[in-house]
Amino acid sequence: MNPVKPGETRRTPWIVGVSGASGTPYAASVLRALLAAGESVDLVVSRASRLTLLDETGISFRDAHWREDLREWLAAGADGKPAAFDVDLDAVRYWNAGDLAAGPSSGSYPSKGMLIVPASTACVAGVALGLSKDLLQRAASVTLKERRPLVVAVRETPLNGQTLRHLVSLDDAGASVVPASPGFYAGATHIQDLVDFVAGRVLDAAGVEHGLYRRWRGELGGGSAD
Repeated sequence: MNPVKPGETRRTPWIVGVSGASGTPYAASVLRALLAAGESVDLVVSRASRLTLLDETGISFRDAHWREDLREWLAAGADGKPAAFDVDLDAVRYWNAGDLAAGPSSGSYPSKGMLIVPASTACVAGVALGLSKDLLQRAASVTLKERRPLVVAVRETPLNGQTLRHLVSLDDAGASVVPASPGFYAGATHIQDLVDFVAGRVLDAAGVEHGLYRRWRGELGGGSAD
């Protein structure tokens, strides 16, 4: 790692891990919001999530063309409409999920924390048990041991007892467990609104400012009035 020169600011990214659970639009919304907030992002896309991304969006995520594929993914709306968003990827660094020598595999690598969105039950189990079978799980274990924020957006239903116990273990270890459960009080009128609500709650747990959803103001019917 190159030392920080006088006058330079150390790059301290949020690590975003995308696992194989359904819900790739949630990850896209989180990534767009982080970049819009001026945050740097280190991205880890698991092998299983590539299959889910292809199934849900028709987009192939390829290591050799990750920038083009990521741009296409983040530009699309939750309804599949292409070029719905403008994205700037200058603040994104991509790491292959099989690269266990990557920066985020070490506690000395600077980061603000990690967001796993969506998080499959297999990913939850791997992180809870400290398996570190790929870079996503290893980066999550590092985040916990360094006492940095870890947000796990679990996307599965129903949840069996084993997974619930794993989630409790993550909570005990200091992680924030955020189920991908959209709220309807914000006056959603489009699928993107529901996706952005979940993404916004993930970012709330991480302490990142955003404007993805209408917040509760203590006024019944406020969402429908908007």
